[in-house]
Amino acid sequence: MTVLMGRRRIGKTELSLRCSDNTVLYFFVSKKTESLLCLDYAEEIREKLDTPALGKPTSFSDVFKYLLRVSENQPFTLVIDEFQNFLKVNPAIISDIQRDWDLHRRKSHLNLIISGSIFTLMKQIFEDYEEPLFGRANERITLQPFTTSVLKRVLADFNPDYSPDDLLALYSITGGVPWYVSLLLDRGCSTRETMLSALTEANSPFIDEGKHILIEEFGSDYTTYFSILTCIAGGMKTRAEIESQLGKNNLGSYLTKLENYYRIITKSLPIFAKANSKKIRYALDDCFLTLWFRFFYKYQRLVENNALKSLGDIIHRDYSTVSGMMMERYFARKFQEKGRYIIGKWWDRKGENEIDLVIVDPIDKRAWIYELKKQGSRYHEDKLRAKVDKMLEQTPELHKFPITLGSLSLEDM
Repeated sequence: MTVLMGRRRIGKTELSLRCSDNTVLYFFVSKKTESLLCLDYAEEIREKLDTPALGKPTSFSDVFKYLLRVSENQPFTLVIDEFQNFLKVNPAIISDIQRDWDLHRRKSHLNLIISGSIFTLMKQIFEDYEEPLFGRANERITLQPFTTSVLKRVLADFNPDYSPDDLLALYSITGGVPWYVSLLLDRGCSTRETMLSALTEANSPFIDEGKHILIEEFGSDYTTYFSILTCIAGGMKTRAEIESQLGKNNLGSYLTKLENYYRIITKSLPIFAKANSKKIRYALDDCFLTLWFRFFYKYQRLVENNALKSLGDIIHRDYSTVSGMMMERYFARKFQEKGRYIIGKWWDRKGENEIDLVIVDPIDKRAWIYELKKQGSRYHEDKLRAKVDKMLEQTPELHKFPITLGSLSLEDM
């Protein structure tokens, strides 16, 4: 049993359908009655397996037990997609699966792949020790977006002469999420201008994408969560800023859930700061959702009035500010993908001194401190050195490392 998790559009279904050289059965858990789902599954079994007739089952337990018995002599893969929807179809199905799996799995040759995109529910089903399927999965995989190196190769396939600005736009919009990448590049949008224009085309799938991804996650509280995420996407980094903007002073529990339960935002501190430091900042790590809340949700009245040209003008006008933040993320991820560095930023309490990127190699005992500028000619080492001196006053951990100062620009992407 393999559990495959990840945000919507990350490629779980595509990956699961390519995971076996043997027969693959695909069960999608739509929000139908259990008996109607079983009729769909029986048809899939008849098409894919040369086995005795299943008949017309009305319970998923009958279908699952049947497949476990068939797999004793005939190896195959069963993919159950959007598994968390069983909680709405009939929650008892999950207990039935646990019982039948425990009874039959040692004799079976079934490769069971379970995937779901409502992260909170999938985590509950498989990681809550009180749930029936706790501890049953042999493997748990959380799919991540394309790495920066893969994203560059994909863009080069569609636009061999791409510019650093084109690469930054692709990363800023998609964050490496395969479906968004495909949506742009397959339509011939492989330059910065064509990508930005595609966001607000008539019937653009990007327009309502944030709602499609998150409303089911958040439920009836979605307006409060959406308001918080709009603030963070707009550049507000502290709880005080967010509460002041929204006129509320009780958002701590919402921020905690967004961080720990939904895993949509991260809470960060300056590098090497103590855990009890009050220099906390929040960030919305998903690039596309940052863009969506920054533009589509913030200006939803333009969307509702179909004033997409005006929204497109706003995106083109403000993109430069957003892309600067995205460039910081790109370089942080690029170093993170090497798997050997401690990576962070640094800022003082008042926010007057801030360093974009600090890279520490704890094995070779070295550190690199970078200022990020789209144009490398705008870098001034003396200004960065003054900030580093301030940082070293508060970060004794770095005193023992030789430090290299430098800058990273679009040309270094």
